[in-house]
Amino acid sequence: MSSLMTNPWRSTGLPGSSGDEVSVNPSKAIDLLARCPASGVTPLLDLPEVARDLEVDHVWIKDERNRMGLGSFKALGAAYAIAHDADVRLGGDWDQSPHDLANILANVTYTAASAGNHGLSVAAGARVFGAKAVIVLSQNVSEGFAKRLEQFGARVVRSGFDYEESMAASRQMASDNGWTLLTDSSWPGYTEIPRLVMEGYLIM
Repeated sequence: MSSLMTNPWRSTGLPGSSGDEVSVNPSKAIDLLARCPASGVTPLLDLPEVARDLEVDHVWIKDERNRMGLGSFKALGAAYAIAHDADVRLGGDWDQSPHDLANILANVTYTAASAGNHGLSVAAGARVFGAKAVIVLSQNVSEGFAKRLEQFGARVVRSGFDYEESMAASRQMASDNGWTLLTDSSWPGYTEIPRLVMEGYLIM
């Protein structure tokens, strides 16, 4: 029989933090993403065969294949962080631009390193609000994925042999060009945007 693992940092924040900045309430993310065509309800499926194999009563999964056309729960993270920026730009007054979402962040460029789904969320979220997305891929990421990013309006830049090197390049590009670094990784001094990404995942 399989054992369950728990995350000791859930709802408490990282070691050394007060935990006050941690949210487990999805209502803010739901309300904000409902204002743009960036989310949608995905089904919860019961898998009795898997439950029998694990010797438990039920196993439920969230089927994220149709989330924003991206096929991943990560579609919610960067898109929410970008919607949050749009909300700040509008001062929370969405009525002033109800039919013109595509101009709210027209002068903003987001950049991120990606090896998969996060980059798609950055590209899709940027497109909704008229921002630009520059996604840095290492040499190991497939050309098929690069083309998919481009289909969502992203500019793809190749840099580095692996993800760590592409991340370093993305950080440097953000610094050099005044772009917004939008990554789902955090480090000391860079926590606010990753926290927003994680808050977007609460919708799931």
